Amino acid sequence: MRTVKHLFLPLLLILSLLGFDRVLAAGDLTRRTISLPDLVLGSEESDYSLSQQEYQLETGKAYQLKVIASGKKEYAFQAPEFATSIYLRKVEAGGVEVKAVTLTELEFEDASEAEIFFVPIKPGRYRFYAKGLEAKGMQGSFVVK
Repeated sequence: MRTVKHLFLPLLLILSLLGFDRVLAAGDLTRRTISLPDLVLGSEESDYSLSQQEYQLETGKAYQLKVIASGKKEYAFQAPEFATSIYLRKVEAGGVEVKAVTLTELEFEDASEAEIFFVPIKPGRYRFYAKGLEAKGMQGSFVVK
């Protein structure tokens, strides 16, 4: 019996190094992202419009969100509480892929776009907004269940 215990741990270590533990895994959830409807800042009708006021999300699911600035104004997209309650995988903008721990702000000076890849890890209701333009209606929320 003692020999079996001494052999089991090294065998388990060898199998994990060979990747056997991945056979039982459901897969890399960051590779199967759910595309959310684009968040467009400003429109032909109003410089202060948002295409979405609310996003319904679930913890543990991977999402991608494209934020598009119409170029009507300068927009500074922020969601500080949300940024600390997600696993940020990456941000893509202008042909550049940025990998960071958190996201403070996406600032758009002209018409452009950025795509955020993330996994919500904490339930709650989190506000997002265009900094300084909240009173004009440029705010919404991420609802994470």
